[in-house]
Amino acid sequence: MPDFDRYQFLQVSRDGPVLVITLNRPERLNAIHGPMHTELATIFRDANEDEDSRAVLLTGAGRGFCAGGDVRGMQERESSDSVLNVAFRTVRTEAQEIVHSMLDLQKPLVGAINGPAVGLGSTIALLCDVVIASERARIGDTHVAVGLVAGDGGCLIWPAIVGVNKAKELLMTGELITGDDLLRLGIVNHLVPEDDLPRAAMEMAQRLAGMAPFAARATKVTINKLLKERAETVLDVGLAWEAISARSADHREAIAAFMEKRPPTFHGR
Repeated sequence: MPDFDRYQFLQVSRDGPVLVITLNRPERLNAIHGPMHTELATIFRDANEDEDSRAVLLTGAGRGFCAGGDVRGMQERESSDSVLNVAFRTVRTEAQEIVHSMLDLQKPLVGAINGPAVGLGSTIALLCDVVIASERARIGDTHVAVGLVAGDGGCLIWPAIVGVNKAKELLMTGELITGDDLLRLGIVNHLVPEDDLPRAAMEMAQRLAGMAPFAARATKVTINKLLKERAETVLDVGLAWEAISARSADHREAIAAFMEKRPPTFHGR
């Protein structure tokens, strides 16, 4: 059995046959820093091997689902080329594993989006099989807004959900989608009042856990082959471009502007 106690920034609990995974950095809106990124790269493999669950529910602690990459961590990462090379190799490997392990998870995965799901947070949310969001949810991939290529899964999942041209618009502008637009664009399956989200998400997870296990799993695996084929095409390329953009002057300017609470000025360098 997997050892879920080893996780520090992911909280794991159970509700009968449902394994509940909670992103647990509420003081930072569950922004993903290095240690949490590492944990996300293994948690879904562990969930797949857990013999006591038939479905998984993923949510965030506190007021948000996931604010994406920790911008303060990005600023601290600025260092020598040798340090950056090691960091990017690690992040690239982990980013691939996060996406592939979510697609390989054979159990139904319900996302309970309790607030902002931004950047990588939006990718993780939309890779869930059924996405249930509260009415205060805001979902979007803001990589470009901080001078980065949306390479860690955004270019994979957004076109599959909203179509190619709409995905280009949303990814290149970093627009956050809210309210009825989340339903209209098919970004979420259900939109519920904030207070109803825990109950609605758990009801869906329990419903899926009660289906014939082999039939449900094999159906999911078959559908996910479409996304896995796309992942083989775009993920490596996207992560390579993202690593390049992370060294750009525009990315450094975006981080500085964020910390200084001012609009960035980009120069294409």
